[in-house]
Amino acid sequence: MRLLLVGPPGSGKGTQAGRLAAHYGIAHLASGDLLRREVEQGTPIGKIAAGYIQRGDLVPDEIALRVMAGPILEAARRGGYVLDGFPRTVHQAEEAYRMAERIDGIELQAVVHLKVGRDELRRRLLYRHGQEGRADDIQATINHRLRVYDAETAPLLDFYARRGLVAEVNGEKHPDKVFAHIVAALDALESERRRPV
Repeated sequence: MRLLLVGPPGSGKGTQAGRLAAHYGIAHLASGDLLRREVEQGTPIGKIAAGYIQRGDLVPDEIALRVMAGPILEAARRGGYVLDGFPRTVHQAEEAYRMAERIDGIELQAVVHLKVGRDELRRRLLYRHGQEGRADDIQATINHRLRVYDAETAPLLDFYARRGLVAEVNGEKHPDKVFAHIVAALDALESERRRPV
């Protein structure tokens, strides 16, 4: 199983990706976690990424691709992955698609779109800031991150919808219900894919 979760900051991607990874026995690859690790370790990539993360901006496409390519290839060889936070731009998606054309067994099979209203997103992110102290979860940065999502990441949905990969899920419900709806949507996509033409 090879999945991508798409949704704005605070939509529950990390929570659901972890549950899906455990459910399907696949790797959870969170670009934000991998980038923050690079920052903590003071690597050359981390030094470049630090300012972008602090401001709530997306790291340049080439940095995201360098950080994610290896883990995606490894996870695909081991049975699959659920991506959380990559790709975040149409350019990244196009590059990943070109890579998948050259390497068998790494292409996405489904994209889950977690839909959550803006008021709920802000409430969740401010709560997370209070609990975890994440620097990118303060009010000014939250508003900026949502604008960046609208401009850069939301267009991914059209890119993947044209390929018949998108399943829409209401992400405002209790996490258990969201998870059940995701699994049901993935089962429906798989049944549709297997139906004879």
